[in-house]
Amino acid sequence: MRRISSGAQWEPVIGYSRAVVAGPLIEVSGTTAPEAGDDAYAQTKAAIEKIHAALAEAGASLDDVVRTRMFVTDISRWQEYGRAHGEAFGSIRPAASMIEVKGLIEPTMLVEIEATAYRGLSASPIP
Repeated sequence: MRRISSGAQWEPVIGYSRAVVAGPLIEVSGTTAPEAGDDAYAQTKAAIEKIHAALAEAGASLDDVVRTRMFVTDISRWQEYGRAHGEAFGSIRPAASMIEVKGLIEPTMLVEIEATAYRGLSASPIP
């Protein structure tokens, strides 16, 4: 098993890794991007870029993602979150959930995204 760190200050405090690689399986922890401002689309897009970077470090890509979970603080903004997700995953079409939550660890966070990927799937033909 291999652990990938983003260098975030919270990783050792809370006890988690940005991603964990176990054989072909890659689990990416909840990823946020409050630095993108109060824009649901921008935060979602930036979080997906961070997920992409973690996957690349694990030897995978967005094409290998089979599942995403989006935890959002305001479901009425679903189109903003969904547009960014669709731009990244529109042709990949992983199983996905968008769940409204009461809040995230910081009030400026609007979305937190988890991803599950399997390395090598993108090279396999889809029937």
